[in-house]
Amino acid sequence: MSTNENPSPANFVRHLISNDLKTNKHNGKVATRFPPEPNGYLHIGHAKSICLNFGLALEYNGTCNLRFDDTNPEKESDEYVEAIKRDVRWLGFEWSELRHASDYFGQLYDYAVQLIKDGKAYVDSSTPEQIRAYRGTLTEPGKASPDRSRSIEENLALFQGMRDGLYADGHYVLRAKIDMASPNINMRDPTLYRIRRVHHQRTGDDWCLYPMYDYTHCISDAIEGITHSLCTLEFEDHRPLYDWVLEQLDTPWRPQQIEFARLQLEYTIVSKRKLNQLVTEKHVSGWDDPRMPTIAGLRRAGVTPNAIRDFCERIGLTKKDSWIEMSVLEHCIREDLNQNSLRAMAVAEPLRVVITNYPDGQVENLSLGNHPQRAELGSRSVPFAKTVLIERDDFSENPLPKYKRLVPGGEVRLRGSYVIRCDEVIKDADGNIVELRGTYDPQTLGKNPEGRKVKGVIHWVSEEHSLPAELRLYDRLFSVPQPDNEENFLDALSPNSLQVLTGCRVEASLANAEPESRFQFERIGYFCLDKDSKDGNLVFNRTVTLREGWVKD
Repeated sequence: MSTNENPSPANFVRHLISNDLKTNKHNGKVATRFPPEPNGYLHIGHAKSICLNFGLALEYNGTCNLRFDDTNPEKESDEYVEAIKRDVRWLGFEWSELRHASDYFGQLYDYAVQLIKDGKAYVDSSTPEQIRAYRGTLTEPGKASPDRSRSIEENLALFQGMRDGLYADGHYVLRAKIDMASPNINMRDPTLYRIRRVHHQRTGDDWCLYPMYDYTHCISDAIEGITHSLCTLEFEDHRPLYDWVLEQLDTPWRPQQIEFARLQLEYTIVSKRKLNQLVTEKHVSGWDDPRMPTIAGLRRAGVTPNAIRDFCERIGLTKKDSWIEMSVLEHCIREDLNQNSLRAMAVAEPLRVVITNYPDGQVENLSLGNHPQRAELGSRSVPFAKTVLIERDDFSENPLPKYKRLVPGGEVRLRGSYVIRCDEVIKDADGNIVELRGTYDPQTLGKNPEGRKVKGVIHWVSEEHSLPAELRLYDRLFSVPQPDNEENFLDALSPNSLQVLTGCRVEASLANAEPESRFQFERIGYFCLDKDSKDGNLVFNRTVTLREGWVKD
């Protein structure tokens, strides 16, 4: 078993686990879990927790369960369950066991009965408003509910009646009996069970009362033998309750809760409620819209699992909340795509160039490498013919200084092909440039022209052989770094988060590309083939630009 003698200083949990293994705490065992509630799609913040829990299990030859916290069926669905499983696997992880909080409903109920018998829980008829009023404030202690003094026998009978469906929703709750004067408000007789007549996606109508998260989670950890229960900092104040519940019960294991700072990424939100609002109000096309910070959205945008895992490792793990710049994630994405994505050529705004001295009807199939540094990725065949298409802004009649592209009477090299010269500019009646005519130097395929230097290199496609395409240029969904801090986060939506370019052309080698295939379109950016692609028209999503603030030269 690895003890990771030199763990990353940015990951204090590694230090803790290493020390636990040295002292044989937990009998040398490492068992973690990822416990999402299936009430929405996973987002980049969940990715941090996934990589942490599954990564530590792999690193220390331990186990990691995927456990669905399915105790609130009003907001949960099988769609979300399947999406979560899909996302975890896509990130490259496999769970040791698939569990559900609902697996333990019977045991949880029995443990609650034990708390009542021990005088540690009672049935309360207070309304939610009364419970809040009795709870007190940070500076004032709470006061006891009138029902706190019920007898054990009466509490047992009422709790059984709750189980049997004798009472209306909300009529009673089961509360822990701890300390209404505790400085930690979470310890002021928290609710353990509430009555809810809601059909559960797994247990059907077997139950009409459901346990609360704080009660369920610690017992589920204990049942599964979890050693290190990792959660975000907002649960730090809940840890005394986590420990209290386990101290009162004869559970088979005593897990340890450890908190870490959650991921706060600039220009995003990670509230499931707000993400759901974006979807239901159609500010985005769905949970997998490439502008969404969901794992499904990042995947559709063309982000790789490796880039996300790399990002989560680089930002480390701390006990202090902080904001991560979006550029950190974008750097990880670019680094991975630059190393692994195939190269191709696409023309976003085509301008025709007729090569007048190229033979009519002739087609050359040029061999271009798929990656400039990785010969093992092979090559593809790119047709070259008499009429090619170049980017409209790769030509200028009145160029600025240091302009290195095509100009009247000037030369430029077509990527992987010949040097061409512009001899004539054709315009329509309104003075718009519609076509260029020029010549090529047949001696310049794979070599420089003699007696002159050509500095510019531009991309191109054959007009006849290229394929129609739509390029979706996605950008940050929000226009401010911390949209959650706005009075209304929707006011911070960027009006420029999506630009759709139609009439684009891509090289013929992409005809059989599969959805989620990733490419670097030379001099344009990194793109991913979208599932919306249909016969006759390919759709590509921009994953990220070639570099931050990139400008074509």
